Amino acid sequence: MAAGRVLVIGLDPVRIPGWDPEPVVAAIARGHARFGAYGIEADQCLVAPDEHPEQAIVEALTRHDYACVVVGGGIRKHEPLLGLFEQVINLIRRHAPGAAIAFNSTPEDTADAALRWLR
Repeated sequence: MAAGRVLVIGLDPVRIPGWDPEPVVAAIARGHARFGAYGIEADQCLVAPDEHPEQAIVEALTRHDYACVVVGGGIRKHEPLLGLFEQVINLIRRHAPGAAIAFNSTPEDTADAALRWLR
């Protein structure tokens, strides 16, 4: 249906202490499965903000030629992570300059966010 590979950058719910990650892990899995339903190749880069995620993000961005990079709401919406959000956007601009940048509303609509830019 759509052409191009997608990278999803988000927070790894398993590596964030102090809460039950299972509902978010399940939602991410459901959202990722939707890429397959659309015939889109998609990779994930899930990071923990306090573990200096820059290297993992750069490695993910340079692993393939991405048509679109989706930045998850955990990074975008949590005000204490504003600096990380800015850093992610600038890393995308630097290491995947041809990729569209998209934002999801929930882990389950990530494929829809990418499709806005892949069609």
